[in-house]
Amino acid sequence: MANLTEKIISRHITDGEMKAGTEIGLKIDQTLTQDSTGTMAYLELEAMGIDRVKTKLSVAYIDHNMLQAGPENFDDHLFIQSAAKNYGIWFSKPGNGICHQVHLERFGVPGDTLIGSDSHTPTAGGLCMLAIGAGGVDVAAAMAGRSYYIHMPEVIEVRLTGKLRPGVSAKDIILYVLQQETVKGGVNKVYEYTGAGVKNLSVPERATITNMGAELGATTSIFPSDEITREFLKSMGREDAYQPLSADADAAYLKTIEVNLDELVPLVACPHSPDKVVKVSELAGEMIQQVAIGSCTNSSYLDLAKCAMLLKGKK
Repeated sequence: MANLTEKIISRHITDGEMKAGTEIGLKIDQTLTQDSTGTMAYLELEAMGIDRVKTKLSVAYIDHNMLQAGPENFDDHLFIQSAAKNYGIWFSKPGNGICHQVHLERFGVPGDTLIGSDSHTPTAGGLCMLAIGAGGVDVAAAMAGRSYYIHMPEVIEVRLTGKLRPGVSAKDIILYVLQQETVKGGVNKVYEYTGAGVKNLSVPERATITNMGAELGATTSIFPSDEITREFLKSMGREDAYQPLSADADAAYLKTIEVNLDELVPLVACPHSPDKVVKVSELAGEMIQQVAIGSCTNSSYLDLAKCAMLLKGKK
């Protein structure tokens, strides 16, 4: 029987056979770009000579090159805005938020395909999208209605049991997986999260995990669409986008990684590789010079609220 990844691919395959390692074409439902990669993507789209995008939905985000030290970024932003207007693309202006988080909240649809000109596009896998980072030419081609070609990935099951303890976060889950698999372990693979522990993770927590799945070198990562997904979409005023989706009970996988959330401890990736993972307790006494919050991995209100609680009353 089919796993979740195979189910979504089977609904979108346009060319090839679903045989691991062989090339397949996929129909793409949604695209996203951001301003450091979007300019070239829209120049390429212009060269294709279409009137309107052929996807269900495409979004252009202005969220990366925000520093206006000269005219270059401003000129890019104006060009992207004009391209969005000309081709029927949603335009997310500066200040709306990081593309991955905004897309998850406002546009993500369980079971749809998404490619974006940003390596962390798999964030939307937390909402049960088959979401893949791609080059600008591929994104432009998808907007023009052409198939997106990949090698049919092998699928690895990450089976979660238990519940995270206080002080342990969703990021510790993906850091644990990185520790096991390394930054090269996920090439041409999809990491599919299953098990009783899934229901104990919110959609923003799931998205943190799928976002950092990019550091595995994976094609993407994905969670099922369940009642937690429905409640998230309802809170965003988009409950009509919900549909339940999960793997069959007897689905086959390349292998299974077991993660007991009850036993997980706080982890951290040390310089200079995401898979150089150690327990936080091993770094006790280490001097920290700088802390940055609000990355695309941890940019939900939940993440920012945790930081606010830690800093409350401190200067």
